[in-house]
Amino acid sequence: KSHISTFEKMWAFMSSKPSSFVKSNEEGIQRVLSSDYALLMESTAIEYITQRNCNLTQIGGLIDSKGYGIGTPMASPYRDRISIAILQLQEADEIHKMKERWWRAGGCPEEKNKEASALGIQNMGGIFIVLAAGLILSVVVAVAEFIYKLRKTAEREQRSFCSTMADEIRLSLTCQRRVKHKPQPPVMVKSDAVINMHTFNDRRLPGKDNMTCNTGLTPVFP
Repeated sequence: KSHISTFEKMWAFMSSKPSSFVKSNEEGIQRVLSSDYALLMESTAIEYITQRNCNLTQIGGLIDSKGYGIGTPMASPYRDRISIAILQLQEADEIHKMKERWWRAGGCPEEKNKEASALGIQNMGGIFIVLAAGLILSVVVAVAEFIYKLRKTAEREQRSFCSTMADEIRLSLTCQRRVKHKPQPPVMVKSDAVINMHTFNDRRLPGKDNMTCNTGLTPVFP
């Protein structure tokens, strides 16, 4: 009993209908020709019969594949000779020639392969539509990514968006390397100015309303 699910389903269907069985291949062939019936046979026999009767055809591939063999008695001196002769015939392609001679010679003519028709504009239109949609989407994504990076660069360098974009376009056209702009730290220079530092009401010192500090230095931002 087979444990393959396909074979189990086939056997369950056939066993539920005893009328689907036939006693011989000849009876099965006549039933195929006269009614809506499919016959399971050995692939080699099917190939031979379909070459002799053009009203029959083989459907589907092979369910299983097994080779033929020639049986000899145990320790027969002819076993090795027969095996070597078969191998020599296979290497010389003689077995294939004999099969073509006895199976296909004088059989049904083979159907000619229909030439593939050329594809027209209607068949190719969908491809161009998908290609155009992909190009448009890629351009939109590239522009959005470019604007996003420009905004981040402008915020990091404390510059305007327009000036950052102008620099990026100029550098792209001239193929120059971009130099990041860093904010300059304040520079301390000497001055006679006086810085008045007023504290909050809740932090005033007793008796001290104002605090003055004369440092002599004034921060200057470039």
